[in-house]
Amino acid sequence: MSLIQEDLSQLLLQFCEPESALLQRIDRETNLKVLMPRMLSGHYQGRVLSMLSKLVNPTRILEIGTFTGYATLCLAEGLADDGILYTLDINEELEDRVRGYFEEAGYAGSIQYILGDATKSLSKIDETFDLVFIDADKKNNGTYYDLIFDRLRPGGLIIVDNVLWSGKVLTNQQDKDTRNISAFNDKIAADLRVEKLILPVRDGLFIIRKK
Repeated sequence: MSLIQEDLSQLLLQFCEPESALLQRIDRETNLKVLMPRMLSGHYQGRVLSMLSKLVNPTRILEIGTFTGYATLCLAEGLADDGILYTLDINEELEDRVRGYFEEAGYAGSIQYILGDATKSLSKIDETFDLVFIDADKKNNGTYYDLIFDRLRPGGLIIVDNVLWSGKVLTNQQDKDTRNISAFNDKIAADLRVEKLILPVRDGLFIIRKK
């Protein structure tokens, strides 16, 4: 899904922090054992998420879309000492694997891993967030954004993945998924409550800061 040519992608990896041994294993095992492994954030995007989290130093993080927990652990690297990361997912089949990774990383006590419909799970979490990462079913990006906006502190960040959709957002004849993503991008562009920019990292990260 990367929009950057492969040789440049390899060069970028030479100038960022290395993956931990556990993150390398999560990447390898996801590609070998899990359906749709391309959903994993991967090394470079993971370092971007880690850096942004460390800059914010959040006490409360929300992630919508856990998958195998790679991005979760990258975001957790920036957590304040007393911080909590809530990560929401619907895939129960990955639960044992993901909980095992969180335990091995030493974050089991800091990560609240909640399974079920994210819109329903959100209604049960009474928190104000410093950092939100949305990487789930793309048709609901706007729904998730609206649900969490009033619960994001001023100056807090929302990060949304896959907003360039392999470049399909540039095409005139768009399929349903691409139209949904384009509509979300337009929604953020018109939202005067936030500052925003898209980073062309992997499949596009929308970085949104609440004023």
